[in-house]
Amino acid sequence: MTLDSAAVLRAYHLRTKHRHERYADGPGSLDWDAQPDPFRTWKGTRWYSLPRRTPERDIPWSALAAPRAPEPFNTDNLSAFLRLSVAITAWKEYGGNRWALRAHPSSGNLHPTETWIVAYWVEGLADGLYHYQCRDHTVEWRASALEASDQPGLWLGFTSIPWREAWKYGERAFRYCQLDMGHVLAAVAHAAALFGWRARLVDLSHEALAHCLGADRAEDYAGVEAEEAEVMVALKAGEGMEMPPLEWDEWSGLPSLLDPKPMYEWPVIEAVAAATRGPLPEEAADFPSLEGGEREGDSTLPASQVLLRRRSAQAFDGRTTLPLDVFRRVLASLLPRADSPVWRMWKAAPSVHPALLVHRVEGLEPGLYLLPRSEAGLTGLGPALRAEFEWTPADPELPLYRLVSARAERTARSVSCHQDIAAQSAFTLMFIAEFDGPLAENPAAYRHLHWEAGMLGHCATLEAEAAGWRGTGIGCFFDDAVHELLGLTDTRWQVLYHYAIGMAVDDARLLTLPAYE
Repeated sequence: MTLDSAAVLRAYHLRTKHRHERYADGPGSLDWDAQPDPFRTWKGTRWYSLPRRTPERDIPWSALAAPRAPEPFNTDNLSAFLRLSVAITAWKEYGGNRWALRAHPSSGNLHPTETWIVAYWVEGLADGLYHYQCRDHTVEWRASALEASDQPGLWLGFTSIPWREAWKYGERAFRYCQLDMGHVLAAVAHAAALFGWRARLVDLSHEALAHCLGADRAEDYAGVEAEEAEVMVALKAGEGMEMPPLEWDEWSGLPSLLDPKPMYEWPVIEAVAAATRGPLPEEAADFPSLEGGEREGDSTLPASQVLLRRRSAQAFDGRTTLPLDVFRRVLASLLPRADSPVWRMWKAAPSVHPALLVHRVEGLEPGLYLLPRSEAGLTGLGPALRAEFEWTPADPELPLYRLVSARAERTARSVSCHQDIAAQSAFTLMFIAEFDGPLAENPAAYRHLHWEAGMLGHCATLEAEAAGWRGTGIGCFFDDAVHELLGLTDTRWQVLYHYAIGMAVDDARLLTLPAYE
């Protein structure tokens, strides 16, 4: 990391912390009628409708990770895969307002992430680069292939439009874009497993990725919001192309303007984006190699149903006790295992570890707990925490430790920007990241740590959903209040995300409409 990058990163993280006495800089007011368009379209190019039928697979959630023969690359399967990972899953309506829900959550439901498809030998599509337009479930032709391939290939590329988040959240928005990216990656990995496809990260330089997706074409983005290249995922179905093409023959289309009258500018977001471009993390040498199978006691709901019905809870009842077996399954999903589609894709050494504020879990005393996701996490984080913590093993099957026995609702509410939902949950996760070490090696680790936290949140919410419970992300928390709670006195470890699991209370006033009529 250069000194300039290090200074930019540290200054950004420090200035975007929420504090009891002062929140991070954001807009002074919001006009919800002037929200940036959540759907970007490309004008002046061809578009193709994808099949709109609801995807159905008989595979139960408990068998999602089991090996299966890969299904072919065609528009039917591509359509179903997109429906299960990045598409709209329902519309909500109330008081004359209408908004979309998607297969993955987003901070404020603002969805900064754009999805791109690089397709070769996908039956029903010409080889080339496409933009996925989730409002209408269509793909928009962006560029044609320079040369033919003798092998199939299918990749998803992702870009972020930070302004969608910055419009509401100001300077902290870059953090939320990266947390959202983690949710998207986990959603893609889960959906791919249903088709027997393996999601694999493609290690491209930022420049190569931006060039492949056209995000570096300044002339195309003149006068509209830019897109920041994030990552590319290969969908593997046996033998095929290893790397996507980086050059295209012919480009078409211009992007739509999302906000004609932006009221604020947050130049620090552009600065931290530039400072955090770099290679993907290295794979851990000791990653487990065990293949997945059906898990005992797990949900028998169809996996496709779990993915499609995922919602972010708006409130919890604050009364219902979470069964211990569900709690164990949620925590087990966070551990790096080869029978997890997510951790088969993300094979980096675990750098983010959950601390838990437990309120209502069967057989567990309320209090503060820690789930180190690796031995290195235990030995690294342990000495950094308060010396008076008790470190009582709390589960025979999981590396779970009770640090303090105490009612934790007031603490959860206080450190989570006074939000009741953190106290009314069954438990609330606080994702603590190894910070100084990874950033010293690679400035892009700032993004990757947030991705990892987002992936953890997504794994937790899907396991909860499969058991009839629900999760919600909490991006607003008082950073240093969490550090004080844990006894963290420097920046070797930093909190990046909160996630709450509980029994949801639905708002009966909201009308639910189908995703695609």
